[in-house]
Amino acid sequence: MAARFGAQVGDDPWERGYIAPVKFAPVVTAGREFVSGPRPPGGRLQPRITPRLWGVQPPPNADDPTRRVAHIRSTDSSFWIGNLHNSEFRCLIPATSVMLWGSALDYEGRRLKHWFAPKDQRIFAIAGVWKDEEIPGFAILTRDARGVAKDAGCRSMPLILPNDDEAYQTWLHGGWDRARTLIERAVPIPLAELPVKDR
Repeated sequence: MAARFGAQVGDDPWERGYIAPVKFAPVVTAGREFVSGPRPPGGRLQPRITPRLWGVQPPPNADDPTRRVAHIRSTDSSFWIGNLHNSEFRCLIPATSVMLWGSALDYEGRRLKHWFAPKDQRIFAIAGVWKDEEIPGFAILTRDARGVAKDAGCRSMPLILPNDDEAYQTWLHGGWDRARTLIERAVPIPLAELPVKDR
């Protein structure tokens, strides 16, 4: 993953495994190490991979103050806008596949899980944002489901970034006017549903 995104591996490498909300995941960041705040002048900082918790503390007026927020559904929300506008808080979430809930039910009445991955990418990047908390956490951007995910009855899906370095650098370093185009004019990423053996 480090080689794929041109990132450094720190002293606290991710140990692999299945990722889910309220678990640690590998996150690619390009801000100041360990602390929030503007980058030092004189050029870009090299991205690095560090484990961060999937989910951030909710806003004070949340219905459930103990339930962490794992997804960003509105980029206009006052809860996210400051982090989105400051590129040092934007991050890439590397992945090899994503699990989405479909609308169909199994024989026990549970919603079916569907696993998807881009057709031409072994490792891909999901757009994310992190917050500086006692345990730094992150959330991923989502959009309405499209293509095979929508056909499977999934309501939303992660915002998968285009498979090119320019898109990654724009998300990690670009001003909000440029980064926002990756959301508002998102290039459709063709997904394939994975067979059971590849999940």
